[in-house]
Amino acid sequence: MKNSFKNLTLPELRAKREELNKKYMELRFKMVIGHVDNPLEKRTMRRQIARLTTLIGQQAVKVQG
Repeated sequence: MKNSFKNLTLPELRAKREELNKKYMELRFKMVIGHVDNPLEKRTMRRQIARLTTLIGQQAVKVQG
C-alpha cells in the first residue's frame, strides 16, 4: 500500500485523502462506541493519510518550481 499512491495525479491524491479522512473519522467514532474489529487499522489509516499529504506537498512544489 505504500507505493500505490505514487502514480496518481494531484486531484486524485486530494480525493483519496478526503475519502481516507472520512473513513478515519468514522473509525474514530466506532472506537469510542467500542465496535472495532481491528484497532491497528486506525494507525495504518493515519499513516496513509500522512503519505498522501506528503505526496500532495511534493507535487505542489513541482508545479510551483
